[in-house]
Amino acid sequence: MLNVLGMSCKKIRMLRIAQAEYMIQALKLGEVESGQGLNQEMGLSRPGDTRWGSHHRTVMHVMHLYPAIKKVLFRVGKESKGAEALGAQTMLEVFESFEFVFLLHLMNEIFGYTNAFCNALQRRDQDIVNAMDLLADTKVEMDVLRDDARWKEFLDTVSSFCVKHHLKVVDMDGKYKPIQRAKRFYKDAIN
Repeated sequence: MLNVLGMSCKKIRMLRIAQAEYMIQALKLGEVESGQGLNQEMGLSRPGDTRWGSHHRTVMHVMHLYPAIKKVLFRVGKESKGAEALGAQTMLEVFESFEFVFLLHLMNEIFGYTNAFCNALQRRDQDIVNAMDLLADTKVEMDVLRDDARWKEFLDTVSSFCVKHHLKVVDMDGKYKPIQRAKRFYKDAIN
C-alpha cells in the first residue's frame, strides 16, 4: 500500500484532500470532536526496520485514514494507466476485504501491547529486572486477547469498523475465501 500511495507528490496531495473532505463530513455529522490539537493532518510513512513503535504508528494511521486511502486507491485505479492502475485496483480489492481489516486491527492490538515493552527496551537506563517484568505483563495482555469474551469484543470492533466503512462482514462459521491467494490450499478452512 505504501508503494502504491507514497511514491509521488500527486498521490500524497490526493490523500490530504481526501482526508480533509472526510474530516469536514465527519465534523458535520458529529462523528469526531473539534477542538485545539484534535484532528491533525497525518500521513503515511514507512515503518523503520529497528523501531517497532513506527510500525504501530503506521497501522494506527492506516486505520484512521482508511476512508481517505480507499478513495485515493479508487481514484488512482480509475485515472491511471498500466501497472499503476492495476496495482491500485489490486490493492483496493485487498484493502476492502474483511481479512485485511481483521489483520489491521489484530496488528494494532499486538503492536499496542508490545509498544510499551519495546520503548522500555530502548531506554539506556533500563535494568533487566524491570524489562523482565514488562515482558511478563506484555505476555499476560496478549493472553487476555485469547479469552472468549475479549475475542468476541475484538471481533465486534472489527465488524463495526466494516459496517461503518460499508464493507462486507463475513460469517465466522462460513467457508474461508482467501483474497489474492490460491483457494486450493484452503479447501476445508472456515473463517
